[in-house]
Amino acid sequence: MRLQNRSAYTFLAPYLLVFTAFWVWPIIDSFLISFQNTRINPWAFNLSINWGRLFGDPAFYNALENTLIILVVQVPIMIGLATVMAVLLNSPLLRARGLFRFAFFAPVVVGEVAYAAVFRLMFNLDFGIINKLLGTVGIAPVSWFAESHAAMLLIIIAVTWRWAGYNAIIILSGLQSIPEDVYEAATLDRVSRFKQFIHITLPLLKPIILFCVVLSVIGTMQLFTEPYLITNEGGPGGATETLGLLLYRQAFQSTNFGYASAIAYTMAALAVAISLLNLWVGREPK
Repeated sequence: MRLQNRSAYTFLAPYLLVFTAFWVWPIIDSFLISFQNTRINPWAFNLSINWGRLFGDPAFYNALENTLIILVVQVPIMIGLATVMAVLLNSPLLRARGLFRFAFFAPVVVGEVAYAAVFRLMFNLDFGIINKLLGTVGIAPVSWFAESHAAMLLIIIAVTWRWAGYNAIIILSGLQSIPEDVYEAATLDRVSRFKQFIHITLPLLKPIILFCVVLSVIGTMQLFTEPYLITNEGGPGGATETLGLLLYRQAFQSTNFGYASAIAYTMAALAVAISLLNLWVGREPK
C-alpha cells in the first residue's frame, strides 16, 4: 500500500509543483504585496499604507457602488431571462432546437473586442441603430456614452446579452434532468402549466439556478471587459468604473501593485461573502 501511495504521489508531483508555482504561490505573494509600499524602490513593508488608503479612497467606493449596482440589477434580470429561455428551448413544440441552443450560446464564443466594437456602433448617438429605433417610436436619441445612467444601462444590456444564453444552457440541462412522470402526474391532477412551473419546475431547478447565481456573482465582481472597451475605460467620469477596472488602473497604469493587491483581495472577499449569502438563503429547509 505504501509503495502504491509513493507511486501515486510520484505521478502527481509534476502537477503539484506547477499548481504550487503558478497558483498557490502567486496568491500568497499577492497577499504579502498588499502589505507593502510598492511606490518606493526597494519595496518595504507598511501594514497600513494600502489597506488604510482602501477604506478612505473615494475611487474605491465609486467602483464598489457601480459593481454592486450591476450585481443587484443585472444578475436577477439575466437569471430570470435565462430561465425563460431554457424553458422555451426545452419545449417539444420548438423546431430546430439545436440551432437555437447554438445561437443562444454563441455570444460567449464571440471575441470580446469584436462584440464591444459592435455594441459601440449600435449605440452610437449619431448613426447607431438603437437610437434610430428609439426615434421611430418618438423617443429622443440617447447619448449612451456621455450620460452616466445611460452608460450604466448599456453595460447591463451588454453583460446580459453575453451571458444570458450561457446560463440558459446550464439551466436547460437541469430541466432535462427532471423526470417526465412528475409532470404527467400533475397533468392528471389537472394542474395548470403555470402552476406546474411555479410549484414543480422552479423548486427542482433551485440548485441549478443557485449555481448560476454564484457564477454570475463571481463574474460580476471581476467585471472588466465591458466598462473598459464599451464605455471608454469606465466613463463617463467613472460612472461605469468597476472594481476590476480600478484594479487594472492601479496595477498597470499607476504601477501601484500593493494597492492593486489590496483591491484584489477585497474583491475576492466580497465575492465569497455574497456567494455564501446566496447559498445560505437558497439552502434547503431541514
